[in-house]
Amino acid sequence: MNDKPKVAIVILNWNGVNHLRSFLPSVLTSSYPNLEIVVGDNASTDSSLAFIESMYPSVRVIRNNENYGFTGGYNRVLAQVEADYYILLNSDVEVHPGWIEPVIELMESDPLIAVAAPKILDFNKKDHFEHAGAAGGFIDSFGYPFCQGRMFYEIETDNGQYNTSREVFWASGAAMFIKKKCWDEAEGFDERFFAHMEEIDLCWRLKNRGYKIMYCADAEVYHLGGGTLNTENPFKTYLNFRNNLLLLKKNLPFWRGASIIIARFFLDLTALLRFLSEGKRKDAWAVSKAHQNFVRNIFKSEKEHHRGKLPIRLTGMYRGSVVLAFFVKKCHKFSCLDKNRL
Repeated sequence: MNDKPKVAIVILNWNGVNHLRSFLPSVLTSSYPNLEIVVGDNASTDSSLAFIESMYPSVRVIRNNENYGFTGGYNRVLAQVEADYYILLNSDVEVHPGWIEPVIELMESDPLIAVAAPKILDFNKKDHFEHAGAAGGFIDSFGYPFCQGRMFYEIETDNGQYNTSREVFWASGAAMFIKKKCWDEAEGFDERFFAHMEEIDLCWRLKNRGYKIMYCADAEVYHLGGGTLNTENPFKTYLNFRNNLLLLKKNLPFWRGASIIIARFFLDLTALLRFLSEGKRKDAWAVSKAHQNFVRNIFKSEKEHHRGKLPIRLTGMYRGSVVLAFFVKKCHKFSCLDKNRL
């Protein structure tokens, strides 16, 4: 009888047969003994499902009847998966056989740990961190996310500077470990996000309940990145600006949230003007549309996520402005931030 917790790796797929062909073989080499591998499919129209069924019949396939995005897709698929731990893994991530064990060992060591992520490196430059997660996610007082190893567009080389596991603010959805009971308690992803920042929202809601989010330095994966929406996509610009405002509204106390959101409107206006000056009219319009959508829905009530008896955990929140640090003070590495504010 296996005494290890059951783990399910769940890969959400939409027309990603090329990623599955390239990266699924490495996932199947995972050495964790009590493991199920699941591909949840968001109504793909390519040959994804035929490829899995013919080449990897041991992989369980769960089919959604339409493309529900990252959030809705995972919510529907995970409702059909029984395990002690879920690993939400992007289809463009390469792993090595022993990548699961250190993270599960870390999470089993403390009942307050709800979520954890491994070190995420760049598939094409394996000595560099990858934008989506790097060595654990942080957030500043104005809601701007950043990482150990990645500040805005500046990516660090991995020289072992983040080889210590620690509590962080958020874990990347590219390779996220989460206890099923915590997923259920948080009621999964908020489907309004569709994609982008939904994992930060989930982690913040769990932190508001007293749970810990961890970075595990003893495991690493390699992420290709940009497989669904590249950085130049105006829809991604829209999602990032709209979702960031929604993130603040949902998770901050009312008056604190209101003051931060007002400040963000002015900061976002600066971003809009920058897009216009660079000739990126579609991105500028995306910022405007994000604000319009947010304002239309601003009075919709939110569920209360401060119900736990444990104190709210703000570890991983930088008590200052990472925008000021990066663009004015030219602090382009995590290590040069004021440690007294972390």
